[in-house]
Amino acid sequence: MQLLTFDLEEDDYSLVGIHSTEEDYRLAFLLNQHLNTKLTRYKNNLDFKNLDAEFPLFEFKDENSYINYYLINNKHKQFVQNQENPGLFGGNYSTIYYLIPEKKNIDFFLKIEGCYRESFIKNLIDKLNALNQIITSYAIDTTTLKSKDHLIF
Repeated sequence: MQLLTFDLEEDDYSLVGIHSTEEDYRLAFLLNQHLNTKLTRYKNNLDFKNLDAEFPLFEFKDENSYINYYLINNKHKQFVQNQENPGLFGGNYSTIYYLIPEKKNIDFFLKIEGCYRESFIKNLIDKLNALNQIITSYAIDTTTLKSKDHLIF
């Protein structure tokens, strides 16, 4: 008798990295125009107990195709005012936090749940790369990410 096994390590989503200088709300608007999505700002930001950062989240749940899209900013810049040493520039400095620290060069992630066809992801990336406001986009192998647990929400 053959045993049926399940691979619990297998990811149930696809991930696309996006390089763009646009603000997150503007990028969501552009994706809505060109991908036929309706990304809207989620009521809560992604936050983690071990980080002092919050990451804006945009989501669209396509009820017709059962595909969920999530646009997530990879960077959070926090400005801190140093009262002890005001210095020449007022003592302000910023700290940058990353959602996925091993991918610091990526500005945004597009997480896609419900479609695992390689042709669908390739077509999506081609559409993203056709936009002038996107420098480049590409698929990311989630098995290589150390902090992929940040993408579980």
